[in-house]
Amino acid sequence: MKNLTRTLKIKLSSKYTEADTPKVLTKSTDINVLLNRVKFDRKQEVKKKFYFSAAASTGLILFGLIIFS
Repeated sequence: MKNLTRTLKIKLSSKYTEADTPKVLTKSTDINVLLNRVKFDRKQEVKKKFYFSAAASTGLILFGLIIFS
């Protein structure tokens, strides 16, 4: 019984204690990948704006034709 309570205490306290293992994470990022992603995102935004403008103007033209015809 004594061993069981000790094991239970260790398991419960291990959730709240931090291990002594070193947590060194090095990340490297290629600048060309980031620049390409920015260029791609800009192109996508321009396409979306163009499609929205085309849809809005088409809707406006159709609305005008229906009302004034």
